[in-house]
Amino acid sequence: MNVQNSAVKVDRAKLEPATEWRPFPLDEYEARWQRVHDEMQKKGYELAVVWGKTSGVYERAGDVLYLANFFSTHSGQEPDTVLWNGRAYSAVLMQPGQVPELVTDEAEGRFDIIATDRFSGPYDPINGVAESIKKFKPKGKVVVVGTDPLPMKYWKQLDAQLPGIDWAFDDDFIRNVRLVKSPRELDLFREAGELVTKAHIPMMEALIAGKKESEAAGIAGKILLEGGGNWHRMPISHGAVSEYLESDPLTGFSTRAPKKGDIVHGFIYGPIYKGYWLDPGRTAVCGGKPNAEQKKLIETLVGVMRKLMAEIRPGVSVKKVGELGDKLTAESGYYNEVLKTNWPYYGHSNGCMWEAPYIEPRLCTDEDKFLENMVASVEAFYTADGVGTAVFETNFIINKDGVEEITKTPHLFW
Repeated sequence: MNVQNSAVKVDRAKLEPATEWRPFPLDEYEARWQRVHDEMQKKGYELAVVWGKTSGVYERAGDVLYLANFFSTHSGQEPDTVLWNGRAYSAVLMQPGQVPELVTDEAEGRFDIIATDRFSGPYDPINGVAESIKKFKPKGKVVVVGTDPLPMKYWKQLDAQLPGIDWAFDDDFIRNVRLVKSPRELDLFREAGELVTKAHIPMMEALIAGKKESEAAGIAGKILLEGGGNWHRMPISHGAVSEYLESDPLTGFSTRAPKKGDIVHGFIYGPIYKGYWLDPGRTAVCGGKPNAEQKKLIETLVGVMRKLMAEIRPGVSVKKVGELGDKLTAESGYYNEVLKTNWPYYGHSNGCMWEAPYIEPRLCTDEDKFLENMVASVEAFYTADGVGTAVFETNFIINKDGVEEITKTPHLFW
């Protein structure tokens, strides 16, 4: 491939170099592009097409947000019409030595927000991507990143317009590049941790005080919104349904109030601040006075999580920490069939969502290691018959000496 080797620089004359709407200066994005370009050359990719679903819900927006700071204002995946097609989908096209091209479902580029000056917003972003690829005239491999959010319907439309393309598929490509965070990203994660902690503590205090689950969520949501943040779900549960993450799966919480002596637990998870994902969860008892069995259950879970955190530092095997989690859980005598089946790991890395590597022997390889400047979590769910279910998750930065916890909600509320 004939590519430029010098660092890619966006045209500052076309973009506002620093604005309140873009969380990082432009040179942060340029450094990201260069890392992607370097990896593309190593893998033999001539062109990368990075898809994201960037409206409505958030879960598959991360790669596009990371590369171009774009998120659509459309409300969701609207049904296709004779006028538009593929709304909610966007793509970043990357070629080594070139500024990325952003193709979106929006008509106009907010150049005070996005990080690239190459923008198009057709009614049909699927066709728009196809037309852009034709202009690139690729002769080598074209890697598609994001086959998970892109429906088969749109893939068939794209592929039909581009006969003869040598496709490759690598959904983890950008996630792997952004696994280790820059100093600016770590500072933003710390801000996100402070914000979610400010919201999480009063959520838990409200549940302990016997307020309705919906009131507890409202208290937390107000704090997040006033702080410029957001969330994806606030899963809250208590009492007889504490074995489930959420009392009401439609909203994440019910309008019911716990009674004194009920186990209560609450998470806040999602793109807490500027698209960066945190997901802390804690357990307490309504009234603040756990009985002996509740106290043992919750303290045992917290103790296991602290032991896992104590093992994590750069170079440590992810699988070995997962194996330790299995060992300590078996020794505890506690288990939760429902939640453990849904989330079978003891934690994960954090980026623009919860991401690999997952701390679970079946979900990682012998080569997976914790790395300095990763952001990650530990989590687990323990149940005792006749007592209830306890949950716990906390997020941290991995530094050279261990972990720096950034979701600082108290582990115990007594």
